[in-house]
Amino acid sequence: MKKTLAILLSAVMVLALLAGCGDKNNDKGGNAGNTDASTLDVGVFYYDFSDVYISSVRNSMDSQFKALGIKYTNYDGGSNQAQQTDQINTAIANGANLLIVNIVETSSPDAAQNAADAAKAAGIPIIFFNREVADEVVNSYEKCAFVGTNAPEAGHMQGQMIGEYLVANFDTVDLNGDGKISYIMFKGDEANQEAIARTALAVEYANKALVAAGKPEIEFYDASNANKYLVDPNGSWSNVFSSEQMQTVLSMYNEGNGNMVELVICNNDDMAIGVIAALNEVGYNLGDGGDEVIVIGVDCTDTAVEYINAGKLYGTV
Repeated sequence: MKKTLAILLSAVMVLALLAGCGDKNNDKGGNAGNTDASTLDVGVFYYDFSDVYISSVRNSMDSQFKALGIKYTNYDGGSNQAQQTDQINTAIANGANLLIVNIVETSSPDAAQNAADAAKAAGIPIIFFNREVADEVVNSYEKCAFVGTNAPEAGHMQGQMIGEYLVANFDTVDLNGDGKISYIMFKGDEANQEAIARTALAVEYANKALVAAGKPEIEFYDASNANKYLVDPNGSWSNVFSSEQMQTVLSMYNEGNGNMVELVICNNDDMAIGVIAALNEVGYNLGDGGDEVIVIGVDCTDTAVEYINAGKLYGTV
């Protein structure tokens, strides 16, 4: 995903350059045919530098900007939409002629629309990426685009991966021997479209595989939780949140009490790493062939791959 996203962005930047910056140069009497990478002054706006996956994307994108000889400035939104909006306006005022935006606020189209409107007023292209924006925003400006994944796909793939494993290893995963698999879902951001799709589809497709094999569906560990997921009210996807939550869960739901959680589905790898840290504290997922809770994430970060190779993390999409 990291390489694909960066390559796609590079391709879209070329299109934006030809369709957008070239037109702008023509407005000033320049020659669009002479426009090249050296004329670009790109503002790249990340929702939060601390996000592990976003950091990997930023490193990859920086490398490609440098290889292409493109001037760029990175901005850390710090998960604060007002801060990011100010950064976008400042970058435009300082002469940026292409905006690449990983929008902070995803619960409504307003923030993305304001950014698109600012780019339109300045006559420069804007590319949103990773965090999905509404079609109405993209369609509101001819020099606006969105680059990202198919939101449901990761959840679908997670569910298939989980289902196939449980069908083949049901009794081993059933640590309590009660004939069912108890799970936790760590959602991430409540309003994020990827998180919403992954939360629903991972469970749906895991259950499809189980039912087809004549086995019971997975059950959320806490019957009183109507949402059937855990989510940080601050919209965090962090390992700190997942680790603290998992520690709390394990104090009440464990083998000693006969209600052990046996599967943890995480909507990103960083939360999965936090879950494993909590499991390690009570002797699970140590990578030594001992007791294991099945943990799965999304993003295929370098750390996740290391954990898979160490036998601590089952998988990632």
